[in-house]
Amino acid sequence: MSEGHAATMAEPTWQGGGSPFAVGHKKLGMWLFIVSDTLTFSALLLAYSFARAANDWPTPFHFMPSIVFSTVMTLVLLTSSLTMVYAVSAAHHDARRKAVKYLLLTGALGLIFVILHSYEWIHLMRDEGMYPWSNPYGTPLFGATFFGITGLHMFHVLTGVIYLVVVARGYWRGKWLPEDVEVAGLYWHFVDLVWMFVFPMIYLLSTAVD
Repeated sequence: MSEGHAATMAEPTWQGGGSPFAVGHKKLGMWLFIVSDTLTFSALLLAYSFARAANDWPTPFHFMPSIVFSTVMTLVLLTSSLTMVYAVSAAHHDARRKAVKYLLLTGALGLIFVILHSYEWIHLMRDEGMYPWSNPYGTPLFGATFFGITGLHMFHVLTGVIYLVVVARGYWRGKWLPEDVEVAGLYWHFVDLVWMFVFPMIYLLSTAVD
């Protein structure tokens, strides 16, 4: 092997200060978080599926009002994904005011989702007697898995609302770049996508056939 060729092979390909994966460190960090959180929700939903198959699983949700109510929550989240797309697009076109407006609108829709979900929880506890440790429908695992999975998702949505407000404030002041808005969009779309699995698996498959 020639000395020149050996020197070329020994020469490092990346010495820092750049993006080795052609992506910014913020976006890369968010993708790594999304992958790890996907594993968390996947494990929970797999455990839920196993518990459902291994027990006499109750079907307490009726089309009216439970399924209609949860469908409205789903539509609110889907709409928030659309407004998030508009926010990212506006940021990349340097339309600062429009981007901030859509960021705050997305956060408001997320807050509406949390309020609706909290109302549903109160109804299930107060009127149906359903708690994480007991319920009138059968196996206590139903209440534990329902409140555990939906509660974790609701925590993600609430965290996302705070995140969007912080990003909107920083972007309006010129502190952050369009990339920061895009990274926030990645998180928000992930939260919405998780609900697209939670909604059919926990609500639709537990619907009572009248």
